[in-house]
Amino acid sequence: MNKFDRLYDLHNILADRRTPITAPELMQRLECSDPTVRRLLAKLRDELGAPIRFDRAQGGWVYDSADGDYELPGLWFSASELQALLASHQWLTQVEPGLLGSEIAPLVARLEQLLAQRQPGGGQIKDRVKLVALGARRIDDSVFRSVAGALAEGRQLAFDYRGRQRDAATRRSVSPLRLTWYKSNWYLDAWCHLRDSLRSFSLDRIAAPVRTDTPARSVDDALQTQHFASAYGIFSGAARHTAVLRFSAIAARWVADERWHHAQSGHFLTDGGYELSVPYGNPTELLMDILKYGSEVEVVAPPALRETVKTRLEQALQLYR
Repeated sequence: MNKFDRLYDLHNILADRRTPITAPELMQRLECSDPTVRRLLAKLRDELGAPIRFDRAQGGWVYDSADGDYELPGLWFSASELQALLASHQWLTQVEPGLLGSEIAPLVARLEQLLAQRQPGGGQIKDRVKLVALGARRIDDSVFRSVAGALAEGRQLAFDYRGRQRDAATRRSVSPLRLTWYKSNWYLDAWCHLRDSLRSFSLDRIAAPVRTDTPARSVDDALQTQHFASAYGIFSGAARHTAVLRFSAIAARWVADERWHHAQSGHFLTDGGYELSVPYGNPTELLMDILKYGSEVEVVAPPALRETVKTRLEQALQLYR
């Protein structure tokens, strides 16, 4: 049970009583220690303005009836909780009209109830906090349904795929493994029977998908994680290199607080800069993220990555000459 839930429970216990309740009773009801009970009482009284009074004669706490019926003010969610709830609410309310409308309506109502209970202003927080999905690419709804259907049914999927790098269409037959939402876009992780290996496919580049009757190939979860999550970015493959990036003191104020990869490491330098080490395989996405920092970052290692960044910057400079 988290702190917010215990505060609500403590408020409800006190609001429902007209006689004092002792610390041992509260410890049992809230399933916590004596120090925790006292911290909750102090927070409820001092920070949330609850009219709590300690009755020495009966050795317990009670709401002062002279202050009338006390209503607990809204409590803020943590940043991650608020983001999760608002994202869920926005996704559900923006579903295509008529699609799963009756099925998701109770869930939407429950989310709105939670937002109203925990927030000041009667739940208006959902209209005052904006989640922006930058760089989102449009996906045909029929493509998404076909991909998700094949994934749910454990069946192979055939489709035309035009990758951006080569811009050439090929007919693929894949065994869907999982859908991934990454940087505002959907990707399908799958076993590609054409390439006989694991691959990621951007859903906006899939066309004419057809679910087949052939059961999908099963791939061990550990192997999937090793292939899709060991290296930097959405481009799959094992992490074969480690990029060492040295950021200026200005950029360090942001980079030091960012998570580029779960296996990254970093430390501050004597000049206020920051050195970040990131494992990677395919350098495509890493290059894009390095280049956006311009003169605020230097690639220290490996030499091949450093040379590629140098070449890209020289090519960019030629555009301005």
